[in-house]
Amino acid sequence: MGWMAPEKPEQNPSEDSGHARLHQLGYKQELKRDLSVLSNFAFSFSIISVLTGITTLYSTGLNYGGPVSMTYGWFLAGFFTLFVGLSMAEICSSFPTSGGLYYWSAKLSGKEWAPFASWITGWYNIVGQWAVTTSVDFSLAELIRVIVLLSTGGNNGGGYFASKYTVIGLHGGILFTHGILNSLSISWLSFFGQFAAVWNILGVFVLMIAIPVVSTKRASADFVFTHFNFDNSSGIESKPYIFLLGILMSQYTLTGYDASAHMTEETVNADVNGPKGIISSIGISIVVGWGYLLGITFAVTDIPFLLSTDNNTRGYAIAEVFYISFKSRYGSGLGGIICLCIIAVAIFFCGMSSVTSNSRMVYAFSRDGAMPFSSTWHKVNGQEVPVNAVWLSVLISFIMALTSLGSLVAFRAMVSIATIGLYIAYALPIFFRVSLSRKSFVPGPFNLGKHGIWIGWVAVLWVMTITVLFSLPVTYPVTRDTLNYTPVAVGGVFILVLSSWIFTARYWFKGPIINLD
Repeated sequence: MGWMAPEKPEQNPSEDSGHARLHQLGYKQELKRDLSVLSNFAFSFSIISVLTGITTLYSTGLNYGGPVSMTYGWFLAGFFTLFVGLSMAEICSSFPTSGGLYYWSAKLSGKEWAPFASWITGWYNIVGQWAVTTSVDFSLAELIRVIVLLSTGGNNGGGYFASKYTVIGLHGGILFTHGILNSLSISWLSFFGQFAAVWNILGVFVLMIAIPVVSTKRASADFVFTHFNFDNSSGIESKPYIFLLGILMSQYTLTGYDASAHMTEETVNADVNGPKGIISSIGISIVVGWGYLLGITFAVTDIPFLLSTDNNTRGYAIAEVFYISFKSRYGSGLGGIICLCIIAVAIFFCGMSSVTSNSRMVYAFSRDGAMPFSSTWHKVNGQEVPVNAVWLSVLISFIMALTSLGSLVAFRAMVSIATIGLYIAYALPIFFRVSLSRKSFVPGPFNLGKHGIWIGWVAVLWVMTITVLFSLPVTYPVTRDTLNYTPVAVGGVFILVLSSWIFTARYWFKGPIINLD
């Protein structure tokens, strides 16, 4: 089997086009193909989960630019993310396999570069996915800590604030639950994924309406659309710099839609429905997320107080907004705690879908022999689920979270791979498509036509921009405790992956291999 893009297969009109294309790419069907386009979309939408990303980093958005950075930065990040998604969708249509990005890089980089391109892309993708699961489930553990704190009296009322050891225990319990759920059949995961998508959409509408309506003090439209917060004690005085740092919240949220690609071997007519899942999850998230941001920000009136560690939630800004909104009107913050529970459920399902995506990537990468003990991780159980890959993902995500016990700075550096690491993996196959395979690429049913090249270049340039941007210092003066360790973490992954390639993998790893009988 060569490394050039395949010709379009001859298909029986009644035949599942995704199954036929998978067979043509050299793989036999091992996973149960039950997912509809709605289910495929639901996995990516649940991982993007605007309730998860915005809630987790709302304090960051408030601190760097405030309303202006969030309101307009969301659309800026969303606009360019659509270019990345469109390019990925076009490639996904041509190569609908669970391997996704690393398989694409192999096919699009040419025979000479295929193994190396596949190795680099695959490891950035898989490590980035593990980091996403780590950050999502850890953020849920921290939110539960805040919910317990508020339920027992709050920071200023003698409430219980769990230790870092309790938080890591919660994190482990959440991961274990996700492992159990992901050991179920794909039909159950499909049901949970669709439920999570509905929960995210309804949750956003409930919160974006309820919070500003309940609040006794509301921000003006002028504040929401024009107020720029540069009083953040970061030592940064440049407004453009602060604005760009504020985009981190938006870009972190709009991540994880490669799940639609990793689920293609379980999706009906994957060469069409996989790309639809990618694009629709991004587009709907942009609209729904902006509504959520506006609704919450209209209840913001005192940014320094929301960010202060002396408030009821010890500086968890969005939780403080919910709590004081209900308490100021009803004398009790119970309604705010219930709203936080709505978000907690969304984050829970985000983590569940993230483990699902992780396990499919591990399954595909080990199918091609790229991982230690590949034969173990590639196995599927009687329900056609790669259960060993599921529990490997759970274990590694837990190990990555253990760094929080030593230093939150080190933990944040590891979690930064969730954004930058994944986007590097997104950009590599797109780059190969618009450069080395510019003339040889054979598109699938979903394609961008003559616009594919320039859209791809815009996507690559955007990833280069955010990689540099999110590696810049976020506080001055730069010290050991304030250093942005993102380039250290991302560069460290590159050094490890490159070293493993030079000293061992280049002698035996040949890229994706066929497994047809």
